[in-house]
Amino acid sequence: MLKKEKTILVTGGAGYIGSHFVNQLLRQDVKIVIVDNFSQTRKNIIKNGKVEYFECDLRDKSKLSDIFKKYMFDLVVHFAALASVPESIIKPHEYYENNLLGGLNLLECMRSTGVSKIIFSSSASVYGEPQMEEIKENHPKNPTNPYGYSKLVFEQILKDYSRAYGFNSISLRYFCAAGCDESLSVGEYHNPETHVIPCILKTLLGAREKFFVFGNDFPTPDGTGVRDYIHVNDLAGAHLKAMEKLFENGEICEQYNLGINKGFSVMELIKAAEEISEKKLNFEVKPRRHGDPSRLIANSSKAQAELGWKPQYLEIKDIILSAYNFFKTTQI
Repeated sequence: MLKKEKTILVTGGAGYIGSHFVNQLLRQDVKIVIVDNFSQTRKNIIKNGKVEYFECDLRDKSKLSDIFKKYMFDLVVHFAALASVPESIIKPHEYYENNLLGGLNLLECMRSTGVSKIIFSSSASVYGEPQMEEIKENHPKNPTNPYGYSKLVFEQILKDYSRAYGFNSISLRYFCAAGCDESLSVGEYHNPETHVIPCILKTLLGAREKFFVFGNDFPTPDGTGVRDYIHVNDLAGAHLKAMEKLFENGEICEQYNLGINKGFSVMELIKAAEEISEKKLNFEVKPRRHGDPSRLIANSSKAQAELGWKPQYLEIKDIILSAYNFFKTTQI
């Protein structure tokens, strides 16, 4: 817990992961300022006296600078980014402009106002095709898509800012975020929806006609892609632990994997979702998408040892059930 009131800037705080983090951060003695361009939705706006929202795209440096002049931020949590692997291959210019130019504007506003602490939402996409069963932070970095490259380049920028300007940063490499808060107060809203679990559930609930399995010829037990799915509230909790470390320690520039250290195939997700919903999924197998690794499984022992973080959701059915309850209740 933080010892005195802090003012925290959260970029992308109305997004899926950002809003779940803000929902947990409210329990602490903080003032929360959220910057979001609301490109996905406004449905995750949390109405609370501790929270103030600004509609601002990070590429608008002038408007962003005005917000920095209004507050004395103690720390920045940077979620805002475009985050679709297939779209990044089709529109690389948008991903580099949003994720890198916007990020640089944020860092320069921090530097000009003396803010030196930042938590960055990175991604397992920085690794590319795995060379071992479980991925540690020192695994070779060879992204297979522009989204992953944008995350890796920004991590390098943070290292350079650490050396040159004394920035302190923690980059959290998410594996596959999934699930929803059981209170249903915030949820997963994407337009269009590209995440696999919501797409499966929306098909089962009748909001989509068919689910597509992209690839059944991967070198995995059933031929479909394998991923490490981590509950969004466990991700949020890791950010709180990262905040504590940044406030308690001096110089730091670290990267941590966040996952549950086991993987599930697309077919295993389908089976679990069918059991939860008691319905059969209408699905069709399509060719692999370019840029999709066959498997991504985390080794998150470093985060557990150094941040004191431990995921609470370890069963895929529990993760899927939390998402199913959200989509069933909200009917989206």
